[in-house]
Amino acid sequence: MSSLRSGSIGLFLMLLAGCTQPQTTSHQISQPVSVSQKSVTDSGLSDAHATAETRALYVHLQNIKKHHTLFGQQDALAYGFKWNGNDDANNSRADVKDVTGSFPAIVGWDLGGLELNNEKNLDGVSMKKMRTEIQAVYKRGGINTISWHMRNPVSGGDPADETPAVKEVLPGGSKHELFKTRLDALATFNENLKVGDTYIPIIFRPWHEHNGEWFWWGKGNASEQDYIELWRFTINYLRNGKNVHNFIFAISPDRSRINLENFEQDYLYAYPGNDYVDIMGLDNYWDLGHPANKASAPEQLENFSQSLTKVATIANEHQKLAALTETGSEAIPNPNFWTQVLLKGLLANDQSRQTVYVMVWRNATNGGFNGHHFYTPYVGHSSAEDFIKFKQGDFVVFEDELPVNYKNINARR
Repeated sequence: MSSLRSGSIGLFLMLLAGCTQPQTTSHQISQPVSVSQKSVTDSGLSDAHATAETRALYVHLQNIKKHHTLFGQQDALAYGFKWNGNDDANNSRADVKDVTGSFPAIVGWDLGGLELNNEKNLDGVSMKKMRTEIQAVYKRGGINTISWHMRNPVSGGDPADETPAVKEVLPGGSKHELFKTRLDALATFNENLKVGDTYIPIIFRPWHEHNGEWFWWGKGNASEQDYIELWRFTINYLRNGKNVHNFIFAISPDRSRINLENFEQDYLYAYPGNDYVDIMGLDNYWDLGHPANKASAPEQLENFSQSLTKVATIANEHQKLAALTETGSEAIPNPNFWTQVLLKGLLANDQSRQTVYVMVWRNATNGGFNGHHFYTPYVGHSSAEDFIKFKQGDFVVFEDELPVNYKNINARR
């Protein structure tokens, strides 16, 4: 979440509200077939020692490319616009499910605060709740993605504290040992996510929106080469130092800092290399009605579809998957946003259709810091009917329509 749409982050009021779930039609994805060893090897997954479940998930994401896009939301199971379920770890709820009858296919989480051993993250979600829900999502066949708004390791300030810090966390830097303890905390968190002896596959999206200036790891606060080294060290330390092999790594520059006329060069700023990336994502609020974007609605829609097209083209060139890793329209003022904007952009052409998942941002309780900080409809919202149509179409997939993501893969590297 960039400073373009950030606000005060804190604990939310607890409001529990019951509501009925509408009946919806479902378009179950046919079960993907097992894949050959060549297709696994050439899949684009960068970790040669990835767990079987992680490889299966990645190959299944490949199988849906062009045919479907998975729908996700940040913190979907932690709280909603009129409720907060943080103290109810055994009863999953989501605004998405209240409206459509299904959980999202992908749920996003953030570890900000883990580095300080906090019981709750920066959005007030308890780490215990997060672990429980990540496990529940996995058991239901859903997919989890994790970001990390890590506090500045030099100043101790929040993630938006622009005090230069990247060089100091790299080998030889004054905060390198501290940084390793923070990565150790992530590895321990990952250990505690296991279901039995199985590590849950996670789409891990560290150091996001690095082409913007609003985080301490961002452009202007760190050199391009130092950012590359930060990314590579993070992955190498987790894989080789902590034996973490259930992460699929997603990189996600921000659209607002990319010129469509110079898209590839701008997108690949500080790209750490194919050995360290599995999903080439894009965080794009800019083309979906961001208040700072003065282009007309038709122009924004055209630019939105162009951005998806260009990311998919770059991902194919690098033999990676493309995703819309963060997006949305705050408060959803357009009642037909889902089918006439988001879906229309996804379906624009063969390349845009290759976006394997789209994740909108969170629904802060009571609208959060500004009273309207939410990105999916709640029951009674003006876009709820269109959201149901969005789900009922053939292209977008929610949790109740998922294949078995983590099984039926026989090949081994």
